[in-house]
Amino acid sequence: MAVRVVLSMLGVLFAGVLVLVVLATLVAGPGSRTSPSDPVDRDAPPPAVAPLGADTDVVAWSRDAAGDTRIPQRTLQAYATAELRQRERAPECRLSWSTLAGIGRVESRHARIGGATTGPDGRADPPIVGIALDGTDGTRRIADTDGGRLDGDPVLDRAVGPMQFLPETWARYGADGDGDGAADPQQVDDAALAAAGLLCAGGRDAGDGDDWWDGVLAYNASGSYARDVWSAAADYGRRTARS
Repeated sequence: MAVRVVLSMLGVLFAGVLVLVVLATLVAGPGSRTSPSDPVDRDAPPPAVAPLGADTDVVAWSRDAAGDTRIPQRTLQAYATAELRQRERAPECRLSWSTLAGIGRVESRHARIGGATTGPDGRADPPIVGIALDGTDGTRRIADTDGGRLDGDPVLDRAVGPMQFLPETWARYGADGDGDGAADPQQVDDAALAAAGLLCAGGRDAGDGDDWWDGVLAYNASGSYARDVWSAAADYGRRTARS
């Protein structure tokens, strides 16, 4: 779910926990498959950024880069870890942390939407849950697919977590990025690695222009969304190159 203009926030109880519900003018996340609103320039190359070394200390690297990128250290650590983990899983994909950061920026402002924070355990607090996908306000109507297990809604699906996955898409790409034995869309390591899997699905090479755009448009079919991700990712690449 790309949250462009936040109108208001509601706190609701879900399984005894106060959950942040985001009300927005545009809702479309991985799996929602909105129709492209306008085309993208596929001749534009992927955002430039140097790949992380295989032996990168992601804690130290993210601590150093957090100030330049203005991304919270714990969230930036998750993006960097996902780049390295995805390289092990699919070295041909060449996905960068900056692309994941671009998506995280557009989706939830790096898990800070509505005042949410990410704790040392990598979990969003309060949990981030999107509006009900009922077919209004530019959304596609999506009936419940998980009995409300992830989003607390037994009638309609909602996008969840820092990377805003739909329950049905999480069922396909959900990942255990922090090694605790569970895949949790509210946990930023899990969400970032799952996003990496989606972006690289089908043998895509995120180092190639066409494949980069295809991957981001698979995440959200809006051309303006893809351009926003490109701009954010390119900016993060420039910021870290200067440091």
